[in-house]
Amino acid sequence: MEVLLVEDDESIAEPLMDGLARYGMRTRHVATGAAALSAPVGDFVLLDLGLPDIDGIDVCRRLREAGDVPIIMLTARGDEADRVLGLEIGADDYVAKPFSTRELVARMRAIGRRVAAPPEPDPLGPLRIDPRLREATLHGTPLRLTAKEYQLLAVLAEDAGAVVDRRRILHTVWEPNFFGSGKTLDFHVAALRRKLGDPRWIENRRGVGFRLSVPPADAA
Repeated sequence: MEVLLVEDDESIAEPLMDGLARYGMRTRHVATGAAALSAPVGDFVLLDLGLPDIDGIDVCRRLREAGDVPIIMLTARGDEADRVLGLEIGADDYVAKPFSTRELVARMRAIGRRVAAPPEPDPLGPLRIDPRLREATLHGTPLRLTAKEYQLLAVLAEDAGAVVDRRRILHTVWEPNFFGSGKTLDFHVAALRRKLGDPRWIENRRGVGFRLSVPPADAA
């Protein structure tokens, strides 16, 4: 990992570079905000907020506008507002001085794993459910659902991809002591499938329950 260290205090920069080297990291050191903005950022930026020329918050903002390199703020400031602002404009984390190299490296590695991890697939694909409005949309188009159809869809979507037991659906969407026809649930599933436009959205596990999953054509 190549690290850009932006720190004007040599008493902090030198031992930190030595410590990072012991973890196999190569460090480029600059002491001003202007130098940071013109230097190669490498794989990671460690950014002191108290720089002599440009405020570290402004440097952070400009680095984030230029790319998505991970940034950890190094700060001796006790003002929570500065830390919050830095995170809001794009810093990935902050470490308060004094800190140990071991803690800093652990935070860098944690951020590196998050950055490297592929995004989790959306289990609902183009389907969106808004529990506050009790509405659902598919590809941005509102679905005209009855109250029971919405409740049925919401129950299945709670654990999309998993089979939901028929009894649990009946108890949740209707009532715990529902004694109506078993065909009531099948009727509502059929109606919901029609409104979703593809029967593959809801899979029937005969004698067990139903499963909500994104049809292959939509999953792409």
